[in-house]
Amino acid sequence: MERRELAAWLRLQLTPGLGSAAQRRLLAALGTPEQILAAPPAAHRSVLTPAVAAALAQEPPGLAELLDRSWNWLQASPRRQLLSLGDARYPASLLQTADPPPLLYAEGQLDWLHVPALAIVGSRRPTAQGRDTARELAHDLAEAGLCIVSGLALGIDGAAHEGALQGGGGTIAVLGTGLDRLYPPTHRALGLRIAEQGLLLSEYPPGTPPLPAHFPRRNRIIAGLSQGCLVVEAALQSGSLITARLAAEAGREVFAVPGSIHAAQSRGCHALLREGAKLVETALDVLEELHPTRPRPPRGPAARATPLVEPASPAPQLPPTLEAVLAAMGHDPVSLDALQARGGWPTGELNALLLELELAGAVARLPGSLFQRRAQG
Repeated sequence: MERRELAAWLRLQLTPGLGSAAQRRLLAALGTPEQILAAPPAAHRSVLTPAVAAALAQEPPGLAELLDRSWNWLQASPRRQLLSLGDARYPASLLQTADPPPLLYAEGQLDWLHVPALAIVGSRRPTAQGRDTARELAHDLAEAGLCIVSGLALGIDGAAHEGALQGGGGTIAVLGTGLDRLYPPTHRALGLRIAEQGLLLSEYPPGTPPLPAHFPRRNRIIAGLSQGCLVVEAALQSGSLITARLAAEAGREVFAVPGSIHAAQSRGCHALLREGAKLVETALDVLEELHPTRPRPPRGPAARATPLVEPASPAPQLPPTLEAVLAAMGHDPVSLDALQARGGWPTGELNALLLELELAGAVARLPGSLFQRRAQG
């Protein structure tokens, strides 16, 4: 994209009242952004309200600064690209949605935009078991040929990206900030890895801070890029349910992982299942509906459901006393008092056993003084 074309796009985006839908109407009626700006005011008024048409006639404040910042960001690396609606590289799946963004800033490997994709989303505060489940499913599905799409958020998003990278596949992180403002800061290193092995995307120009309104809007891009949306742990008010709803409205498949009836993080998934989402226990449950162009036999959890691949190596054997605690714990979050009632251990002894299990990675400590068995335990 030439600098003057970028300037025209940015002027459209900075014009007050000129949202993405109005920009698409202008493009359809008048042509390229440069042609739009060169058109007479009467042409603008034929498409826009008088107030927005008048705003378009004025150069918006901050345009020169934003143009310099965006142009310098693009020129700093050949891996950085800007895709407009008319670009042949713009993802076709996103064009088919109700509100495709006029511009997409990208850093990484654009080829991942044209690989069958699955969104994996969920709670920012998952249980340890939920985090493990997201990572394992993403690993197996990426290994089977699906690109994993998520939002780089804490919790399930980050675990899904990690799993996809560990599975040797691709992952796309859709940000609610500019690509120079990786958010949250604790995922900066993960974001840089995704830029190298996968793809970072945002509709927001460089320098855009993490404004709360941006994150719900980026969910439509996550849903639109994907053939399906898998929710792993979500409360009833979770933003992940917005992504799932957008996916369903776009005609995509919706999947959900069931959880404990006692866990608030499972209630959103259970609501989706009641509404017709497909229940997922292994990667094969997803692969039965979505058919990657480069299928490979999945490993990990899916291997336990099919004889086509070797079973996963068994977990290291724990001492009988620790196995007894795990057996009493089950797979739901449980309090110390409940464990004592089930097994009769003195408080000091049980605390010591739980600490050993934590150090072995078999048990996680949850908020509210609860404990939960992890998948590998």
